[in-house]
Amino acid sequence: MKIAVAGTGYVGLVTGVCLAEHSHSVTCVDIDDKKIALMRAGISPIYEPGLEELLVNNMERLNFTTDYKEAYKDANVIFIGVGTPEKQDGSANLSFVYGVAQQIAESIEKDCVVVVKSTVPIGTNDKIEDLIKSKLVHDVNVYVASNPEFLAQGTAVRDTLHASRIVIGVEEPYAGEILKEVYKDFNAPIVVTNRKSAEMIKYASNDFLALKISFINEIANLCEIIGADIEDVTLGMGYDKRIGDRFLNAGIGYGGSCFPKDTKALHWLANFHDNELKTVKAAIDVNENQKLKLIKKSRKYFSSFNGLNVAVLGLTFKPGTDDLREAPTLVNIPIMIEDGANIKAWDPVGVENFKKKYPDEITYCNTIEGTIMDADVCFIFTEWDEVKSFDLSKYSKLMKTPIVLDGRNCYDLTSARKANIIYDSVGRETISSFEVSLV
Repeated sequence: MKIAVAGTGYVGLVTGVCLAEHSHSVTCVDIDDKKIALMRAGISPIYEPGLEELLVNNMERLNFTTDYKEAYKDANVIFIGVGTPEKQDGSANLSFVYGVAQQIAESIEKDCVVVVKSTVPIGTNDKIEDLIKSKLVHDVNVYVASNPEFLAQGTAVRDTLHASRIVIGVEEPYAGEILKEVYKDFNAPIVVTNRKSAEMIKYASNDFLALKISFINEIANLCEIIGADIEDVTLGMGYDKRIGDRFLNAGIGYGGSCFPKDTKALHWLANFHDNELKTVKAAIDVNENQKLKLIKKSRKYFSSFNGLNVAVLGLTFKPGTDDLREAPTLVNIPIMIEDGANIKAWDPVGVENFKKKYPDEITYCNTIEGTIMDADVCFIFTEWDEVKSFDLSKYSKLMKTPIVLDGRNCYDLTSARKANIIYDSVGRETISSFEVSLV
């Protein structure tokens, strides 16, 4: 099938490449000439495991262009996969989505199905359909469908090729049949519903996971106070099939492009209709507070960061991506800088993006050892495998004062007890191998 995809970010590019993997002819459209040149050369403009290899393997079925008119005019299906960033008030910015809809209306010369892959507030698909039909240049039939994505950064290719489910929201059976044909080889359960239900499935799914994370972080905070161990607690909880063991890892909150934006957008939409979602609002508040968990812990050891050598391990919001959106480091590092800290940071893929925000204020290192050398304190913000497998004895050997504040619970407490360090994590006992006076 001849398919066009608007946008080459995480959603658009992963969708396009995975559709090509299933033998569709796909044209990916973007306004950025530099990104198009990279993709034509077989280089992915975003870091996502497995994506570049899949792109190269399917170059014969992939085309990359800035010429949207040529891409859209005779496509059977057009996917909209552009960003819907958060506005100041928490609502979703739909200007990019509506811009693409306008371009589609001006360009299509045959009947087609327009598929909204971007995460949009409930009711947006109806507005997109109205916009396209009101601006059509040619006498053609247009069918608008909602087809939300459920990919996670770091596993986006796998999540698309081996989807847990494919949700299709349509108002006409024809559009549903076309999308079933598009996805016929994906071997995933297909849920066909109306458009508003499909839009809500996306928001409800993401917000539920955000709720789960915020809940377990609050339980972890209480565990620290009463002397319980959050990992034993989540182990016991996870055996209950009604709860499951996914998204029960305590830490310093969620980040990324989805959970923060989607919780705020749904909360905003509910308030707009005079129907506050109290649980979602609580998740938002808990997450914002949780991001500062390690800064608060550090006050037990240091009254100020002024003049301290601070090591930071991990800059991205999660491992497996170079994405910094809503990363806890973006909240914590400015506080340290303002307070006079000397910061050295390490991340296997996120440094270049972080340099764009802090080019001179931080010393960036190529190794964990170089980062923690002579440090007064070490903060762990991202649970990269390199951090999780790091020899704990090196903290005491290389740091000036081996105080490790771990926001992702990377190490087991038994190993920490043997390492001659202060190890302060989330929801667990603090390991204090030596005494430290407040500096």
